[in-house]
Amino acid sequence: MKLYSTNNKNLSVTFKEAVFTSFPSDKGLYMPLKIPKLSENFIQNITQYSFDEIALEIAHAFIGEDIPYNDLEKIIKDAINFDAPLVSLDENLAVLELFHGPSLAFKDFGARFMSRVMAYLSDNKDKTLDILVATSGDTGGAVALGFLGVPGIRVTILYPKGKVSEIQKLQLTTNGQNIRALEVNGTFDDCQSLVKMAFNDPELNAKLRLTSANSINISRLLPQTFYYLYAYAQALKINKKNIVFVVPSGNFGNIGAGLLTYKAGLPVKHFVAATNVNDTVPVYLQKGIYEPKPSVQTLSNAMDVGNPSNWVRISDLFNENLDALRNLISAYSFTDSETIQSINELYKNYNYIACPHTAVAYLAAKKYNHPEDFTIFLSTAHPCKFIDVYPDNFKNKITIPDQVQQLENKKSSATSLENNFSNLKAFLISE
Repeated sequence: MKLYSTNNKNLSVTFKEAVFTSFPSDKGLYMPLKIPKLSENFIQNITQYSFDEIALEIAHAFIGEDIPYNDLEKIIKDAINFDAPLVSLDENLAVLELFHGPSLAFKDFGARFMSRVMAYLSDNKDKTLDILVATSGDTGGAVALGFLGVPGIRVTILYPKGKVSEIQKLQLTTNGQNIRALEVNGTFDDCQSLVKMAFNDPELNAKLRLTSANSINISRLLPQTFYYLYAYAQALKINKKNIVFVVPSGNFGNIGAGLLTYKAGLPVKHFVAATNVNDTVPVYLQKGIYEPKPSVQTLSNAMDVGNPSNWVRISDLFNENLDALRNLISAYSFTDSETIQSINELYKNYNYIACPHTAVAYLAAKKYNHPEDFTIFLSTAHPCKFIDVYPDNFKNKITIPDQVQQLENKKSSATSLENNFSNLKAFLISE
């Protein structure tokens, strides 16, 4: 697998180089030099394949012999050892539940796959691999559990103070061992900016072996293609066609993976990006003006991103062609009050309790409203992670998984950090 930078299509690096450097020095993002096409035979017979087999098919198509087929199969079986069920709500609407992994969020797919790929490819056993990751909520917990106890790897997670839920914070700060948490006095965009500055600092990179576990890393993006194909297979089994995916979107890695799968041959009619009031992309698709802005805190905090990193990948996929983007992607934004109304409506109409991000996706599914289509909206996190969002009559209806209950008995530890790169740099060097 060869990759180029979105800022330099003449650049060519191996999959291994892209995994360990995360993103190019020219501040672009890595993209596959060639997007493989899944065979017609595979697509036509996809209902006969298991989730593992579907994941292996597309992973091997992209990665090729950079990881031999048998080894890649072992990685996938170890990393993706939980389901992603499609739950029908009515004749034309279903929810894809992506929260059945250990951190109860869809990011388990990327984090667990990435940790195993890094451990497999690492050949520098004498120098610790330092992973820096910014999180708006769920990424950090998934990365922490994905890399916890992995030899030769140390993880530093930056999260915005006061802007993650209590359970998300516990998932970030109670791990110990090789996982460190930094509570940044700022927003997610500030955390993301600090991480990017670290990767572009020559002194830090000379002293440390740095890489990222955010969706800017191609090895975290690829496994998110798995469940789009699996959802399609599940839809076909119940005789559904004309598939539309509605994706709650913050940093736009999740929908970016869906679009990558589409380019590889996934038969999808349309994509819908659902955002909260951080509406940089919806405004761009409506007005043709791309203007990143400071993020605003909302109930769907994992989507509080004002400058989504992965949009450059999506734009690159479509050669910066705004008309082509508009033909395939719609985008809508919603307020917190609308999100609460959506949570209530989902429960009233379907007896389904959704997390705030999933509720935003449901709103977008309703707004898109093409009755001839089968619409699948993605549920990205277990509702227990946002228990404070719900009214009292909902709270006793939410099952609290064992792994969450165990968090309350663990010691929480985080280091406070001002939104200043020199402070982050000093922390990383001193540690």
